[in-house]
Amino acid sequence: MIDRLYTVSAAGSDPTVNLAAESAFLDRVRKNELILYLWQNDNTIVIGRNQNKYRECNLRNIEKDHVHLVRRMSGGGAVYHDTGNLNFTFITDDENYSVDRQSEVILNALAKRGLRAEISGRNDLLISGMKFSGNAYYHHHGFSYHHGTLLISSDLSKMPQYFNPDPLKLSANGVSSVRSRVCRLNEFDPELDVRIMKKLLIEACEEVYGVRHTEMQFPAEEEIKEYIDLYRSREWIDGKNPPFDLKFEKRFSWGGIEIGFHVVKGIVQECMICSDSMEPDEIDEMSRLLTGCVFEKDALIRKLEIPDSAIAHDVRLWLKDLEL
Repeated sequence: MIDRLYTVSAAGSDPTVNLAAESAFLDRVRKNELILYLWQNDNTIVIGRNQNKYRECNLRNIEKDHVHLVRRMSGGGAVYHDTGNLNFTFITDDENYSVDRQSEVILNALAKRGLRAEISGRNDLLISGMKFSGNAYYHHHGFSYHHGTLLISSDLSKMPQYFNPDPLKLSANGVSSVRSRVCRLNEFDPELDVRIMKKLLIEACEEVYGVRHTEMQFPAEEEIKEYIDLYRSREWIDGKNPPFDLKFEKRFSWGGIEIGFHVVKGIVQECMICSDSMEPDEIDEMSRLLTGCVFEKDALIRKLEIPDSAIAHDVRLWLKDLEL
């Protein structure tokens, strides 16, 4: 049961500072507390933890237009942020963590403006069948966060300039449907802006959890320097990109996956798995298990016998059909 509700708004739009604060809040929140963190990034591409930036992003356009490129802790796909978008993060302990309840806050906030939204698929919120919010999740040592976007007045025309289209995703969904299914909230409520949306979210959060909020001060940069250093480091932003002898890719209902193997004398010296799956820990675990394995189909499949992992199950079936 939540007995303390804190709200905090980012002091600026620097994505590394804002992501650093999010991680700091996750480390500092206590049991039966909920932090609702509201933040905005300006002119930023945010990629998921397991994504390959060289595959996902049009780096030439990103550099040319001085767009920030950062990597978050959660899984999922790449997104574009500008100041017409409001990000939210619910941070709490695992006993109180509930994506359904947290999503109810968003839906109830919009209902206050007469907007009827719904949850769709693995991580989307829709109005009239069109996506205005993508969500992702992160779990760490008994605490979790659920964060997402709220496209209020974003410039949607910029998005295609900074992403490389995924042919497998386009093939699965159809090119026209991918382009047409995103919308902005101000298309349905022209007077809605970020300031109003923040107020609505705080009110709805108080109502859903039955607790009055206390406003927190956003931390000074020196207080969260170790987190900022991580998010600004080249090692974190670039990810691992060693040379690979073999690469395989496929798209599943839970997301796309690309597996790269570096094999020396029949042993997998390194396995890197890139994915927009919403379960980054499972992706990391599969990569760890396959590194050091004998590069034989049966051996690889046995390594991926992870209990209760639908992702590993699907990958095992896929590997059975591959010619290695």
